[in-house]
Amino acid sequence: MIGNSQYKIRPLCVALALVWSGISVDLHAEQYSLLEAIEKAQSQDPWLDGSRFREESLESLSISAGTLPDPTVSLGIANLPIDSFDFAQEGMTQFKVGVSQMFPRGKTLALRQEKLEKMSQMQPLVREDRRAQVSVTVAQLWLEVYRSQKTIALIEQDRSLFEHLVDVAQSSYTTASGRTRQQDLIRAQLELTRLEDRLTMLRQRRESQLAQLGEWLADSSYELDIEMPSNLGAGHLNDPLINEIETDIRAQKLAQILMAHPKIRSVDQKISAEESGVKLAKQSYKPQWGINASYGYRDADPMGNDRADFFSVGVSLDVPLFTGKRQDKQVQAAVAEREAIKTERTLVLRQLRSGFETAESQYRRLLDRRELYRSRLLKEMSEQAEASLTAYTHDDGDFAEVVRARIAELNARIEALNVEVDIHKIVAQLNYFLNPSHNKNSAVLTDVSSASGELIDHE
Repeated sequence: MIGNSQYKIRPLCVALALVWSGISVDLHAEQYSLLEAIEKAQSQDPWLDGSRFREESLESLSISAGTLPDPTVSLGIANLPIDSFDFAQEGMTQFKVGVSQMFPRGKTLALRQEKLEKMSQMQPLVREDRRAQVSVTVAQLWLEVYRSQKTIALIEQDRSLFEHLVDVAQSSYTTASGRTRQQDLIRAQLELTRLEDRLTMLRQRRESQLAQLGEWLADSSYELDIEMPSNLGAGHLNDPLINEIETDIRAQKLAQILMAHPKIRSVDQKISAEESGVKLAKQSYKPQWGINASYGYRDADPMGNDRADFFSVGVSLDVPLFTGKRQDKQVQAAVAEREAIKTERTLVLRQLRSGFETAESQYRRLLDRRELYRSRLLKEMSEQAEASLTAYTHDDGDFAEVVRARIAELNARIEALNVEVDIHKIVAQLNYFLNPSHNKNSAVLTDVSSASGELIDHE
């Protein structure tokens, strides 16, 4: 029999990652803590490598875009008489070598380079957001594995109790003085069989969750196993925003936090790049200049007298006179693209705010549920189980009620575990909204502190 005094709630340090041992691969038993698993997932994320290559590409393109176009060299023969094709026959016949250079409109080169540089500067921000998302994903997968594995442990602990109840029912049924009926014996055996079925489903779920976790660890031929600690405590979020009561102050703080989020900063950087795009489009109103120079060589005349060579130089430019259907439309398109990115920023900000408020609401309700389990439900469930067993042993109760009470007590402990795990999953999400930069190469539970209390568990 398991008394109420044997259920204890233990304080949790939310840096839960630091005490968890990790994953053993095949027979090599290589261990990873949660921190190591997150760091490995981040270091092996192909998306991050792709972002670095995109940044490198944009940086190279920006250098190229700020360079003048290549000069054009021309070679030719001018005024060659076609009656004899004699190079020395006519004085106008020349061998010409020319070079020309075009100069883009206004500040086109500088603005092209500036736009590409700003686009390349987006990549570190999107990588920061990606690392934070990977941290949340890996931590939540890890917590799901913990949920399944801990639930299996709780059921395994109570299975021996139900086996004992089956033995008691069998002994009482075969004894003439016993009060146990055949249906009681069948009920006890049925509940034990149901526990076996629950264990099978939980092991199936655990294997599926481990496979999902293995995807992030880039290992397709693994046999993963996570050895969990004897307890998992409860996490609290150490952020003044969560406890802020004043609505206006809270809204202002939340706005400041979300505006500094890498997802918003990356969109801001994109808007800045489009601002440069608008300036670049306005350069189309300015003329494009070109300069050319050529040297003309002439042969001696038929009498053997030298002829003077020629040198030519000139400037060319186009004049944008009819701008209604070209330059005006280019500027309008650039402005529209900039405004479209601004609407994207508004949408992202709304999504972040909604995600935070949803997670915060769930967090508060989960804390209420945890307090209810700690202060009343677990104690009452245990007392009910003890009372039903005591009544049955004194020939004043029903065996079926004993079984129901024990099943209800087990389910309550499992549900209390689910509340604890859900709290940590919500904390991981809240930290993504509140301080994603702390997720870089670290666990998402950075801002979680230890909380006084006890964890539902057997000694």
